[in-house]
Amino acid sequence: MTDVNLLADKYRCELLERVMPFWLDKSQDKQYGGYFSCLNRDGSVFDTDKFIWLQGREVWMFAMLYNSLEKRPEWLECAIQGAEFLKEFGHDGNFDFYFSVTREGKPIVYPYNIFSNTFACMAFAQLAKATGSEEYAEIAKKTFGRILERRNNPKGRWSKIVPGTRPMKDFALPMIICNMALEVEDIINDSELIERTIDESVHEIVDVFYKPEYGVIMENLSPDGELIDCFEGRKVNPGHDLEAMWFLMNIGTRRNDKALIEKAVEISLSAIEYGWDKEYGGIFYFMDRLGHPTQELEWDQKLWWVHLESAIAMIKGYQLTGDERCMEWFEKLDEYMWKNFRDDEYPEWYGYLNRRGEVLLPLKGGKWKGCFHVPRGLYQIWQILETLK
Repeated sequence: MTDVNLLADKYRCELLERVMPFWLDKSQDKQYGGYFSCLNRDGSVFDTDKFIWLQGREVWMFAMLYNSLEKRPEWLECAIQGAEFLKEFGHDGNFDFYFSVTREGKPIVYPYNIFSNTFACMAFAQLAKATGSEEYAEIAKKTFGRILERRNNPKGRWSKIVPGTRPMKDFALPMIICNMALEVEDIINDSELIERTIDESVHEIVDVFYKPEYGVIMENLSPDGELIDCFEGRKVNPGHDLEAMWFLMNIGTRRNDKALIEKAVEISLSAIEYGWDKEYGGIFYFMDRLGHPTQELEWDQKLWWVHLESAIAMIKGYQLTGDERCMEWFEKLDEYMWKNFRDDEYPEWYGYLNRRGEVLLPLKGGKWKGCFHVPRGLYQIWQILETLK
């Protein structure tokens, strides 16, 4: 096994000396508030629209590090100014958060995407802990309430789907909600609601969306949990599987549920074996459970978040169970990530590689990539490695 001290130091330095300074220096909009997320390789801004779910993620990231790692004033100031932008311009007044707004904060895209709500909820909850602000805590509570109200019909009136023809439910929502519940439980102060929300999410993930005959989780199912033979019904996203599994490991740890931890590790090992590109290395973005062509043309791209979340799942699986297969996969992922995603010349990591592992887009931030998966992954892996010394 690679020297754990050297590994931990590598992840710590990358987080604190390169990645967080990049976002602190390059993303803050000093004129209008909030953050720029569309950043070139060198951190220069190439588009000024603001995507609300990325705004929430960046508030959460800086507030979480302030709470969990070190009380750096510049981290707290960065989180607060982003939260103030979100508070004023991010939602419709009913705590449904827009998908995107202009640089100045004028709405562009309606609140069709419930994940704008989930990350705003996490952001305000984390910042309420950092500041003691009752206002931020109240926003988190109201947003959490809206998420629970919307979860059975998350897109609501903004859905493109004709009702009744092919109803489906998706995996992303219970996955995010189970993690969000852990994030906000100190703020919500309703242990029964939190436990019930976690129970429902864990059941959906493990007993409904996970299909042992395939060894992976389905992205979409019928409302009664049955497989559907169409593009969306056959879709598999191995990165989602692995991200969800480390969420479940956290829940298993919190509840001292060894069986849940072992189940999460079992699914993680199955999913990464399924998703690994045997020819070029790395994990495929999308796959079809029956091996048919996918509707996503980017199916064979190698994405930053997929590999970081998988690496967290593997090192956490090793930490909790000692399963050597998890460490072997972590070392393989570690080698792949640092060789292909890390930019040796400029801070932050590339997000999009082609199947061969070559840089496809040199951007460091965009509509989908912000201050979240890279720093969260570096932080999580570093903290786990510290326990293995």
